[in-house]
Amino acid sequence: MRFFTLFIALFALLAGPAFAAKKLKPVQTAATTTTAGRPPVPSATDPENLLYLDLSTGGRVVIWLRPDAAPKMVERIKTLTRQHFYDGLKFHRVIEGFMAQTGDPKGDGTGGSTLPDVPAEFNFLPHVRGAVSAAREGSAEGATVEEVTKAENSANSQFFIVFNPTLKLDRKYTIFGRVISGMEYVDAVARGEPPLNPSRILHAYIAADSPPAYAPPPPAPAALPPATLLPVKPAPKPPVVRASGRKGG
Repeated sequence: MRFFTLFIALFALLAGPAFAAKKLKPVQTAATTTTAGRPPVPSATDPENLLYLDLSTGGRVVIWLRPDAAPKMVERIKTLTRQHFYDGLKFHRVIEGFMAQTGDPKGDGTGGSTLPDVPAEFNFLPHVRGAVSAAREGSAEGATVEEVTKAENSANSQFFIVFNPTLKLDRKYTIFGRVISGMEYVDAVARGEPPLNPSRILHAYIAADSPPAYAPPPPAPAALPPATLLPVKPAPKPPVVRASGRKGG
């Protein structure tokens, strides 16, 4: 009897964890909760979600668009790109260590496209190096809820590319993509607010549209040498007709 009791106790000790393991439910981690309900992340090689920016600084920047995080802003960027809206626009506000901003046809930060503004799509993507985020109006300190909301929903055509991580902007601006190639050409953009000689977007393309290869801008015309001034000769004096005098007799 004692032997039987010891056998039962030993069986329970060894089998207990196995039975308990079958009853345990998987614990939902933060990784599974934060991705629940999100659209699938697009492939970084899908040409429909690759934006090409050919810059005057010497090369092509490739931006991976993220419609899973900001579908409305991505759609706006694609629409304007296919309208050649961005071709020739300059980087009008470039702050060292912070970001380079472009997308304004006026070139002073006050312009946009003729399309309606895009509502805020603040998301989980961080403002790390290479992040591409929609520019919008700011709101003054002490602004009302209505004023803040209006500013948050004022993105249109302008965007900026982040030089260094600026996480204080997270969930305050709409990130819609990230540079995956050619960041060195963004680093070379002329600084200033505005720059004296601003860098430009030569052309913008969606990769799915089979764009041509990058073509550098034509060289600037050589400065003409200063003109050599020749001495000015005085105008000849008009002939003077003198009357001949006669002596009277």
